[in-house]
Amino acid sequence: MKIEKLDLPKSAIEFLKSEGLTKLYPPQNDAIKAGLLKGKSVLVSAPTASGKTLIATLAIISYLSKNKGKVIYLSPLRALAAEKFLEFKKLEKISIGNKIKVGISTGDYENIEKKLEKNNVLILTNEKMDSIIRHEAEWIDEIGLVISDEIHLIGDDSRGPTLEMILTHLKELEHKPQILGLSATITNSHEIANWLGCKLVDSKWRPVPLFEGVYDGGLVTMSDGTTFEVANTIRGIPIDLGVQCVQEGGQSLIFAETRIRSKSLAIKAVEVIEQLLEKKELDELEKISKKILTNNEQTDLVKTLAILVKKGVAFHHAGLNQTCRQIIETEFRKGTIKLLSSTPTLAAGVNLPARRVVISNINRYNAKVGANRPISVLEYKQLCGRAGRPQYDKFGESIVVGNGNGEEILEHYIKGEPEPIESKITEDKSLRTHILSLIVTHPGIKKEEILNFFLQTLGGLQSSKPTIKFGIDIALRFLSSEFLIIKKGERYAATEFGKKTSMLYIDPLTATHFRDSIENVSKKRKHTFGFLHVITNSEEFFPKFSLRNKDFETASIMIENHTSELLEPISEYDCSRSLLALQSWITESSETTLSDNLGIESGDMHRMVENANWLIYCLREIAKHVERADLLEELENLRRRIVYGIREELLELVKVKGIGRKRARTLFKHHIRTLDDLTKIPVNKLAEIDKIGLTLADNIKSELKKVRY
Repeated sequence: MKIEKLDLPKSAIEFLKSEGLTKLYPPQNDAIKAGLLKGKSVLVSAPTASGKTLIATLAIISYLSKNKGKVIYLSPLRALAAEKFLEFKKLEKISIGNKIKVGISTGDYENIEKKLEKNNVLILTNEKMDSIIRHEAEWIDEIGLVISDEIHLIGDDSRGPTLEMILTHLKELEHKPQILGLSATITNSHEIANWLGCKLVDSKWRPVPLFEGVYDGGLVTMSDGTTFEVANTIRGIPIDLGVQCVQEGGQSLIFAETRIRSKSLAIKAVEVIEQLLEKKELDELEKISKKILTNNEQTDLVKTLAILVKKGVAFHHAGLNQTCRQIIETEFRKGTIKLLSSTPTLAAGVNLPARRVVISNINRYNAKVGANRPISVLEYKQLCGRAGRPQYDKFGESIVVGNGNGEEILEHYIKGEPEPIESKITEDKSLRTHILSLIVTHPGIKKEEILNFFLQTLGGLQSSKPTIKFGIDIALRFLSSEFLIIKKGERYAATEFGKKTSMLYIDPLTATHFRDSIENVSKKRKHTFGFLHVITNSEEFFPKFSLRNKDFETASIMIENHTSELLEPISEYDCSRSLLALQSWITESSETTLSDNLGIESGDMHRMVENANWLIYCLREIAKHVERADLLEELENLRRRIVYGIREELLELVKVKGIGRKRARTLFKHHIRTLDDLTKIPVNKLAEIDKIGLTLADNIKSELKKVRY
């Protein structure tokens, strides 16, 4: 179907044409036939790059051209949410009856921004939407269209139950909003569609044909039976396969099972890729390399990345900070970087296609069993789905490196069906967390009503009623015994502690541990290290790194130095590398020091800081609840120390916008230690201090007035 034939306002048609869209892909056409533009709920199960975002765009335009309600776009990841926000922000150019206003919110589960309700298209992470439901935002009743991206992640152990609860709440709303589910190809898509009340669009179509194969014994065998050889060198087969594609004018994306291997594979590719580049390309790469070094602290990891980028190669993993990752993603999309080695997390994140995807190993470390285990067929399909760039390639190739098991890989992964999506809602943590949320938002609810609600979930469809009832009984007993809920007659209500726990968005088990940890601590001493130990030991804290053999002595010394601050006795065996890193961070260790001494990279530290900030906030709120006012100032100061990575003596200086950890320390060394000192120093004298200058000095003085007056 051609774009101009769509039942959409003329201005919308013109907008779509200006974006280079002329006709629909088959899955898009099928979604229209299923009634997408007529308000029908639709589940689209289709491969990566088959045009699911345009389906969402058409649904948004159609809904807002006819209704005054709100559109919610749910994303599993912040990075994806940010990507979609930029894409949907363009819709504000369209002139239809209701002005389109696009907003985004992905964090801070405790507060719901008032400005959110001013938007009629909201891009939210699943967790943020769950928090909004818990806070009972009035505008929930205005939601008329729900778009759930990557809906197959409902089967994910950690994040799946939250998405399942959201969709259950929304599909059960009295006014029954339209639901659009967007999914990778899944085996039980009919079951998911029936559960959501959606018409199913199940498509295998891709704009770029995908050819899948396996390397084994010196030969690549494709699923259609064709074979070809690869020049085998000392660099190893994954790199040989990647290099071959670059030699033929394509780009390669190599998935490695660990961070260390992603870096080592990239290093092995450098010499040969550099020889394939023209001077013009090398000159451009030189600029990008300098940009990486200039914009980041020069840890060994950053320096290695900069050297590789200079030669057309890069690696990508969660240890890199956001600045580095964005540069790599941008340059790979542009084609400047020819070969990228990445951990599998990239497959679930931003969209970075390549002509050839190489899966270097089908095993991944499984923390639950403490050993390597083969990946699922669904994960394999996600990885190989990155092959083929719609604007650049006529085909995509995905090749798995076998190890004497090529035939088995061919049958199980390449010819196999993805595993059916299974609900995780009936697991203990999910039930106690979401039952508490349900009781908070429905005070006076009966056990039978709780059971009936959970029977409406996907888990309710896939499990027996007695199984769900048994799990609910266990959760209710726990919540009652820990005084999170109370029972009056046949009805349940949340206690103030239960309400606080639900609004803080933490596991009730974590909340009770926080409460018990701080109720009886001494009033006459500091507790900084003890607070850090409590939060890093919680299930919510991530990333969590265990001690290496060489870290035990460091842990032992740190515990000995901070014994008086502990909330409970611990040994080095109760300690994590994350705890050591946070303690080092708030005593102003540099990223280079953290990398060299603890193996904690910039990206890891950033996520730890963000997570620790939230958990210390939760600890502070619980301290308020148990009337430990004496702890509040220390906890608030600790939060700011974590955010800025500073010692206590710099807390006053960082109140001024534009003064961070490095600048505050520089000022302190120049005897500017308080806001009074900063007020007294003349602008020209402030400007003379290391790397400040007149412009920044003026800005600091201006911001200082806002703080003081």
